[in-house]
Amino acid sequence: MSATPAVDALDRRLGTPGDEHPAYLPSALTALDRQEAFPADACRVLDDFGLAAHYVPATAGGRLRDHTELLQLLRTVARRDLTVAVGHGKTFLGAASVWVGGTPEQARRTGASITAGSVASWGLTERGHGSDLLAGEVSAVRDAGGWRLNGEKWLINNATRGDLVCVLARTSPDGGPRGFSLFLVDKRQLPEGAHTCLPKVPTHGIRGADISGITFHHARLTDDTLVGEVGAGVEIVLKALQITRTVCAALSLGAGDTAVRIAVDYARHRSLYGRTLAELPRVRRILGEISAAQLLAEATGLVASRSIHALPGEMSVISAITKALVPDLAQHVIDRTAELLGVRGFLSEQYADGTFAKLDRDHRVVAIFDGNTAVNRNALIDQFPLLATRYRRARTQPAATTATTGATALTAATALGRDLGDFSPRHLSLISSDGCSLVQSLPEAAARITAEADAGRLPRETAVLAERIRAEADALHEELAAQRRTPRDVPAESFALAERYELCYAAAACLRLWLDNPWPAGRAGEVPAAARNGLWLQACLRLVLTRLGHRLDEAGATAYDRLADHALDVSGATSLTTLLPGPASRSTS
Repeated sequence: MSATPAVDALDRRLGTPGDEHPAYLPSALTALDRQEAFPADACRVLDDFGLAAHYVPATAGGRLRDHTELLQLLRTVARRDLTVAVGHGKTFLGAASVWVGGTPEQARRTGASITAGSVASWGLTERGHGSDLLAGEVSAVRDAGGWRLNGEKWLINNATRGDLVCVLARTSPDGGPRGFSLFLVDKRQLPEGAHTCLPKVPTHGIRGADISGITFHHARLTDDTLVGEVGAGVEIVLKALQITRTVCAALSLGAGDTAVRIAVDYARHRSLYGRTLAELPRVRRILGEISAAQLLAEATGLVASRSIHALPGEMSVISAITKALVPDLAQHVIDRTAELLGVRGFLSEQYADGTFAKLDRDHRVVAIFDGNTAVNRNALIDQFPLLATRYRRARTQPAATTATTGATALTAATALGRDLGDFSPRHLSLISSDGCSLVQSLPEAAARITAEADAGRLPRETAVLAERIRAEADALHEELAAQRRTPRDVPAESFALAERYELCYAAAACLRLWLDNPWPAGRAGEVPAAARNGLWLQACLRLVLTRLGHRLDEAGATAYDRLADHALDVSGATSLTTLLPGPASRSTS
């Protein structure tokens, strides 16, 4: 699967490094950041392109048929500027609850409003309560023919500039899981005095974004603003978060793309000891290692976004993994790039118009969106017993997963050229009763990689790495099964186990992407240079094992060096490392 026509068109519209659209000039965007001003002109370009229609499902009158395309569209924006991606993309997050829990008529009405230019936001958090949604104090009380909404939502993206706010409100005085409901509030229809927008909150990153709040003063809402049933608010939010957390990977992937590009450009042009940095072995090793980390993050994001369609019942696991791991990998890429740049990474104007310094600040905020890393790992920990049981069953009784259009659902998630069916929100679940099909397939995938190596289609080293990861997964699931916890007593070591599980998921994504797609030369389709002889696969598996704490033979690290050669050979592209064939991944050599 190459980038879709919409992704290619948006990439061309925004321009290439050195030939950007005027609204996306790095100097203009960093100037707005220093002024803490919203990037209105840059967002207007996205409006004119029609990006908002891609936030709306086709069933509601929009163009969203494939969440992987949406991931790539937002990644394309984030590659230029995270503040723009966050400010514009928040409309998708703000409306997600309607796509998941609203009526068809409500979805169509909301979709038409967004397509026409309305900006949406998501009113979940409150001052002093953070991620604890069940502690929310904003209330909605039954009134004649509707509801009365009172209270303050705070640290809300687009709270001031947004037109629509999807508000989680307490509808039962006792609260609890069934004590909250969702309301889609159109601020433009509220009478004067019914709401007050709170001042913009200064932030370390995404300084120009509208991070503010809103207070409702006995705001009267009609019954048709209720999203889903009374008392279903928390459940709808948790299911919507499974989608938004996955799509948020686009922000980190775009940030990682830019960090790799800056690192490669700096290594090419900076001289030291009579040579360019790109000629120094240590620098090439850094470039190769961050390229591998970026590819590992992309593999995770691609499979996760396709799983929204192919494996919706498992998204409670997959979304938690994606939201924890992908920002972590991207931040690693950014941190290693900062190490390479040295003092230039801290310059806000003199080097690359301050693009890297802004990127570093901006991305640190991304990990907080839609639940921070600890929140997502806790969601994964909650499912450890079931994950351990399902993995053990798959090891002893291997069986095909649920069929999707003649193929297994898992293959639909990992075969990039295979069409995905429509997303079905009703199949989302708060707990994955099927475990995690991708991780459960890891032993079989490792065996297939060994067969590929035996047939001479992959280096033997790749099979050795795959087998070591398989052994790690076996041992990990034994530890998961032995964990003992209560909802209020989560052992500290559980978070380390969650991180190891995320890495096993990423490794399984790489293995299945290799096995289920025509990468090797001689098969059909365009082959990215980094795929030759399984180069990206070997480098990614090595990175996984290193992050799992394994000591590896130094000889195998040459995979990073060869990956660096690929990155250094690509010029004029907006993304230097990607698993997707197309203009952004072609070598100019």
